[in-house]
Amino acid sequence: MAMRQGNVMVGESAQIVLGIDPGLNRTGYAVLERTPLGPFLREGGVISSTPKLTLAERVLEIGTGLREVIEQYRPEAMAIEQIFSMSKHPKTAILMAHARGAILFAAAEAQLSVMHYTPRQIKKLLTGSGTASKEQVQFAVQRELRLEKLLEPNDVADATGVALCHYYSLPTVAGLTA
Repeated sequence: MAMRQGNVMVGESAQIVLGIDPGLNRTGYAVLERTPLGPFLREGGVISSTPKLTLAERVLEIGTGLREVIEQYRPEAMAIEQIFSMSKHPKTAILMAHARGAILFAAAEAQLSVMHYTPRQIKKLLTGSGTASKEQVQFAVQRELRLEKLLEPNDVADATGVALCHYYSLPTVAGLTA
């Protein structure tokens, strides 16, 4: 039988999913656990890079920060938001691709399975509409996790949305609900 100790469920093997909202300046992450009571947010945060550093050093900061999160929480899977087409801002897409490279390297190094979700897939699963606003996604995340307030900053809320998308896309583990 599972028991809650503080904010952590113990007594059952639970699946832990790491959700990622990639960005070169700030990469949001969320550690979501499958429990008998439903999804539980164990941790959410931001890995920031230092704008004054070189691109290589910033990518290293992201990779190192994510490695620390993976080592601490030992997720079994990672879900990451795909880069969407940015014809108006190609430089932004390229910079995000650098961050994704560091993130995917850290995941491969830890031998995590990685699933990629488009913003449209995430919005549709959480709100029922693939064109939902950021605010609608934030409210959906708050509702799904039964949180008293919205997650901030947006990077954490977005990463949590990615993790929830993966969480609800997986089959349930014996004794645990989706």
